[in-house]
Amino acid sequence: MVSAQRVQDGSKESSIAIAPATRADIDGVSQLELVAFADPWTRQAFEAALKERHARFHVARSAEGAVVGYLIAWFVLDEGEIANVAVVPAARRRGIARALLETIIAEARESRLARLFLEVRESNVAARALYASMGFVPIARRPRYYRKPVEDAIVLRLEL
Repeated sequence: MVSAQRVQDGSKESSIAIAPATRADIDGVSQLELVAFADPWTRQAFEAALKERHARFHVARSAEGAVVGYLIAWFVLDEGEIANVAVVPAARRRGIARALLETIIAEARESRLARLFLEVRESNVAARALYASMGFVPIARRPRYYRKPVEDAIVLRLEL
């Protein structure tokens, strides 16, 4: 399933396509991961996610076909967990993460999941505001969950 989304690009709108990830996307996703996270996933972890039956792995591609964002979630029984969301720094605050989240939330509803969970760094104010605007609520704290730098995670839940 490929969905086209309109996102803000400065003062103009541009298109991105959100689709299931393929092997061809792994290089772009791996490069984005290195830029986005201090403790990045390995290329092998992304390759494994492509094969995992419980994984939902989506990419956002620019009109030129470049990977500008991705999201990985796990759907098991009646619950899902969003494991990773990232957007290239130059494309942030344009609605790409929101479009990826809307895609996975729609899939979760179609799959009849009861709820989605995720963890977010306590200091990631922008991500926390985005998640709150989409209905995620804090339910717990995981002390020292993140490494590099060590920081607490806030556990969020979205009831579907």
